[in-house]
Order: sequence, then structure tokens, then C-alpha cells
Amino acid sequence: MAKALGRAGSVKKPAFSRSFQRYVISKNYLTQEQVNEIEKAFSESEEPQNLASFLIENNYLTEDQVIQALSDHHKIPYISISDYEIDREILDSVNEETARRYQIIPLDRTEQQLTVAVTDPDNIHHLDEIKLKTKMDVLPVLSLPREIEAAIDKYYASAAEQDVEDSYSQLLGDLEAEELEVVHDAEEEEGDVDTAPVIRLVNMLISEAIRTRTSDIHIEPEEKGVRVRCRIDGVLKEMPGIPKKMQNAVISRIKIISELDISEKRKPQDGRFKMKADNKVVDFRVSTIPTVNGEKVVMRLLDKSNLQLDLTKLGFEQESLAKFERAIKRPYGMIIVTGPTGSGKSTTLYSGLSRINDPAKNIMTAEDPVEYQIKGINQVQARPDIGMGFGEVLRSFLRQDPDVIMVGEIRDYDTASIAIKAALTGHLVLSTLHTNDAPSSINRLVDMGVEPFLVGASLLLVVAQRLARRICTKCTQPYHPSADLMRQLGIDPEKAGELTFYEGQGCANCTDTGYRGRLALYEVMEMTEPLSNGCIEKASNNELKAIARREGMRTLRDSGIVKVLEGLTTVSEVLSVTYEN
Repeated sequence: MAKALGRAGSVKKPAFSRSFQRYVISKNYLTQEQVNEIEKAFSESEEPQNLASFLIENNYLTEDQVIQALSDHHKIPYISISDYEIDREILDSVNEETARRYQIIPLDRTEQQLTVAVTDPDNIHHLDEIKLKTKMDVLPVLSLPREIEAAIDKYYASAAEQDVEDSYSQLLGDLEAEELEVVHDAEEEEGDVDTAPVIRLVNMLISEAIRTRTSDIHIEPEEKGVRVRCRIDGVLKEMPGIPKKMQNAVISRIKIISELDISEKRKPQDGRFKMKADNKVVDFRVSTIPTVNGEKVVMRLLDKSNLQLDLTKLGFEQESLAKFERAIKRPYGMIIVTGPTGSGKSTTLYSGLSRINDPAKNIMTAEDPVEYQIKGINQVQARPDIGMGFGEVLRSFLRQDPDVIMVGEIRDYDTASIAIKAALTGHLVLSTLHTNDAPSSINRLVDMGVEPFLVGASLLLVVAQRLARRICTKCTQPYHPSADLMRQLGIDPEKAGELTFYEGQGCANCTDTGYRGRLALYEVMEMTEPLSNGCIEKASNNELKAIARREGMRTLRDSGIVKVLEGLTTVSEVLSVTYEN
């Protein structure tokens, strides 16, 4: 968001002024050669650059040196923003877009004067613009770029959230005040859902979910109210509830836009709809199920703009990525991705298909449901209710001259048998299973009834994966792990003093959780001759895992430890989604 807003509008490129150049050279902060390098970088850059940030990020000067030099040269005092608590009224003097564009933030205000923290005192144009807009004298003070950026994230995000919360609370208050009766029959419901407050309530709930990167919205009827929870980065977060008397009207509104039967309350139903927000279209999958207090609704958000199809950015370690790429470029054989529901299996498969997507290849997928549509790939919706399950679709695929086949999930012997036969007859087959780790997939297929020698002959690679929350980059802090923590991870406790781990402290950017976004942990098992022999000899899961580790497989826990050491996630996250080797 910061980058997008930072490019908005027309901003005069700041210069490395001659007077400041002479000053830093005279005070021995920089040499003439360094000044020339910096000036060249500024003249060649396509986008505006902040001088203070540039000097710090490229190790020309430390933060203390930059502040000292700018403060002394411009005769402007340095202010630590962390010492300030900025009032909402003062914040309203400058909007968020302007603050991000010019890297400034208002700190104080009197009747005639506005105090503004800046990082670039040489650029007077933005101060003139603020002076014109506010009709006030502007008094600049100096602050560090990271302090101003953190303050913008904290205060403007808080203000936006408060606006939403106020609007939501006001809307709920309006609904509470309305004399609406609890509705019992379908005709009355259909009338109620057309009322503006119900439509506004559902729209606000959906738009807020999109804004907060929610993956699932849970609407759960209780005895005296309706609970609302949103899953953000894999964790459910409580939201303001809905009045009990609005329960039926809200659920009926969701059913109508999802093209479901509002009169049917005894059976589960599935539907979908699309919603446009912020110039992007978000797909929603809707599921209803009857509970003792009414129908529970779960809406899953499928935002194509969040679909990451770049294999290098999913979380693979370099060696594991090389194994995966080798496998998907093979002309035939089977690749399996395994893990629990919501672990990112579909994203990994889509990414693999996107990497090999080529006009020279006929790629066909059987999915239930089709979550994302990818150009150039023939995607088929499986429909078991009409006799078109994965097995039937796969049989049809084999008459469609495919090169690559993806089947959403191997659930039974019929699907497994056809998939393996396809892999042995010149097709590359990709699919998913539900197992705890990669080695367990071998015996899972055998348990379905597939002959061990066929599994050993067809299988190229198995990927097991989990999702872990990513540390918020805005509030990450280093610390040295304890010996006990090292033991939990299976690392030598004596190395505790040598290692640095990281964790988020909580800020407005991550809604005080310390986490923002998720990354995948991968266990990649490449089928080698010893593993194939183990499969044929009906080795146990533990024996297969021991063979795989000897053959160079890095486990999920190993992958998690690497991510902890890289400062991408925390120990608690790794311990919660993986188990000991």
C-alpha cells in the first residue's frame, strides 16, 4: 500500500543540493567520490528517492550521522516521533496519500501554525503545498524515515479502522433501533432482505473482509446473538456480532446473492457470487449448514490478485525448488502434493502448472471446485452428484490427447488407479492427498489398493507442505533464543548465544498480532531407487522416512527452522504446524 501510494500523483524529484554536498564534505561525513556516486544515482533514478533513506540504506551514513548532518545544516531540530501521541484532529490536517507521497506527518497544531515532521528539508515544494491546503504556517522538524513511515502506518491505519468500526457500530445501532420482528417464513424473509440496512450490513461485512485480507468469513448463530469471525493469516479473529433479530434477514441476503434456495433450511447448500472492490473482482464460495440455533454460513474469499504463481516466492528452499522444477519438466510420471485442508496445496499445483504452461502442451485439470481460472489451461469442474467424479473425468481426459493432467484430489482406488496408469502411459499427472508427511503418501496409495510396484514405478516426487504466519516487517525485533527453545527445535543448546531469532512486537500494520501474511514450509521427497525399492518391499512409513532423509529430504521441521533462522517466521509458529523429526 505504501509503495502504491508513494507513486501516486506528481512529485518533484528531490535533489542532493549543492549546499548540503559541500557541508557533508567539509564535515568529513562523505568524500567527493561518494557525493558523486550519490548524485549520479539520484539523476538516473526513474522514481523520487528520499535522500535520508538512500544514505542510510546504502550504508553511506548511519541514522545518527544523517540526523546530525541534516539538523546542523538546516538548523532544524530533531524530534523522536515515538515520544509523541498524535491527536486525530491534528492527523486530519494532512491526508494519508499526501503523508505517504512526501514522507511527512503532522505532529502539532495551533491556530496559525502546523508542526510537521519531515525527512527531506531541502524539498520545500511539499511544505508549500501543505501551507496552501491548510492555510497555516508550516514549521518543519526533522525525523528519521523509518520513524515517519511507522507513524503513518500506525496512526492512519488506526484512523481508517476507527472509521470502519464507527460506521459498523452506527449501522448495528440503527438496526437495533429498528422495530424488526424475527422472521419465520420465506415470504417475510424475502421482503426483509430487500431493506437497505440489511444490504448495507452484508456489503460492509464483505468489503471489510476484503480490506483485511480475510480468507473466510464465519457467520455463526448463537442462542442470543450472531457471532461473526474472520480468518486472517490462518487464525480466526472475532468481529462485532449481528443482532439476533437480523439473523434470518442477513443469511437470506447472502443466500439470494449466492443463488441459493432461501426456503430450504434443513439441508446444507453450496453457492458462489462475485463482488467488485477496489477495481478488482473477488470470488466468494458460500456454504450453509443447519445448526441448533439456525443456519451457519461460511464465505470463502478467492482473490485472484493474491494468487502467487511464482515458484520462487512460495517458500521453497533452493535445493527443494530444484527438485520440484526437475519433476514438473519430466514428460511423464506422477507428482503428489500433500497436506491438510488450507495448507496451500492448490497454490503449489497452480504455480507448477503455470511454470510449464505452454501452447505446445495440452494441460487439463479436474477440480472440485475450480478455485482460480488460468489462461491456457483447460479446467473442468468435477460433479460427483451427477456421476462425473474425478475418476469419470480422468477417463474422459485420456480421450482428449492430454500432455499434463491435474486431478484435484485422489480420494479412492478408482481415481488412484486411473491416475497412475496415465502416469505410466506418457502423461505428467499432478494431484493431492491428505497425509501428514511426504513418505506417508506411498503407503496411502498402497492402502487404497494400488500395487506397490506401480506406485514405485510411477511416482516422481511428493511434496508435503504447511503454512506458517510470516513475521510483520514493520515491528520485527531480534532476540537470542534460550537453551530450552533450542532443544525444542532440535538444535544444539550451546549455540544459543550465537544465533539471533526474530518476532513481531505488534503494530497497526499487523493489527497487533506480530504477523502479516503467510509462507509455506516444504518437505520435498524425490523418488530415488532406494525409495522405490522400499515401496516395493512394503516398508513402513518410518522406514520410508529414514530412507528419504538419507537420500537428502529436508523435513517440514527442517524447513521451518531455516525460515526461523532467516527471520521470516517464529519458533512458536514452526512448533505449532510441524512435529519433531
